[in-house]
Amino acid sequence: MPHVSRRELLKAGGIAAAAGSVVPSLVCAAESARSIAHVAPVSLVDPELLPPLESFLKSGGDDVLGAKNLQQARKLWVTSSAAPAPVYEERSIPGPNGAPEVHVIVINAATSKDKRPVILHIHGGGFVAGTAAQGVPRLQQLAHDHDCVIVTVDYRLAPETRFPGSLEDIYAALKWLHHSAESLGVDPSRIVLMGESSGGGHAAMLAIAARDRGEVSIAFQLLIYPMLDDRTGSSRQVPAHIGSYVWVPAENRFAWSSLLGVPAGSRTVPAGAVPARVESLGGLPPAFIGVGSLDLFVDEDIDYAKRLINWGVQTELLVVPGAYHGFDVIAPEAAPSKAFHANWTAALARALERGGGS
Repeated sequence: MPHVSRRELLKAGGIAAAAGSVVPSLVCAAESARSIAHVAPVSLVDPELLPPLESFLKSGGDDVLGAKNLQQARKLWVTSSAAPAPVYEERSIPGPNGAPEVHVIVINAATSKDKRPVILHIHGGGFVAGTAAQGVPRLQQLAHDHDCVIVTVDYRLAPETRFPGSLEDIYAALKWLHHSAESLGVDPSRIVLMGESSGGGHAAMLAIAARDRGEVSIAFQLLIYPMLDDRTGSSRQVPAHIGSYVWVPAENRFAWSSLLGVPAGSRTVPAGAVPARVESLGGLPPAFIGVGSLDLFVDEDIDYAKRLINWGVQTELLVVPGAYHGFDVIAPEAAPSKAFHANWTAALARALERGGGS
């Protein structure tokens, strides 16, 4: 079983990684919550996922990151070693009106008669950290496996930039991608939004914004343990065994508060900032949502999937028993992780082929 440190997990870019608290008591709560001995029975964790989790916690996974060391935490996101192929290039594209240019990385673009589908990927990092760069190697593999183009986007981070800054950045990337379809060799009718953790939350926000603005059509949204509801762990408490590992309620409160500019769980939040609070989900693109049963986001993800279904949106939901947040990054060789990857990549393949649907 490979050893995975917290630093390595952060570099992997598959999960939200910044944490902290607006008050010292929340930090203390997070510290206690990270102890395996403190939380609900470890028998709830899948046996294959437990040893990597223990190793992760012992090697620094119990660190609590906060506002005071946020800048240091951001330095953990470094560019990983990219593969020779598929080729990629970095570009600066026009940003939102009055805002800086947006940095994107384009993978596997090529002009051809047969236009290929495209994924707009949004990185995780709890809204406050992360970069597009560290995701390039795994996205290169994804582009190769599915013969598609991938554009991964950097956006302004909270708390320096509050909502809607990050959403407007990724929307600018979406419009650029759509307008540049010919030069990138992509089919503008087959645009997939993809993200993990807070990146999944951003993907859901973007799907809603694209629907409401009516400028770009989205074929599919692939949401990997998405971060969808600021009320989780704040105004809505969760059972002790949920959200005990890797990403805990105190971190969620810090992250959402940083993005929203008001305390997480407030009665009123900026419109369009919290997907779970959007009243109408009708007219959204088909979705795949995958999450572990011990993930802090499990209830909100299940609820969002149910609401999508009730609004007539084709939705596939996968809940992995005994899996915590980021389990597929911490334990990539475990059977549950491999099965999870096989499920979401199969859903992605169907969406890329058809231009949506599951």
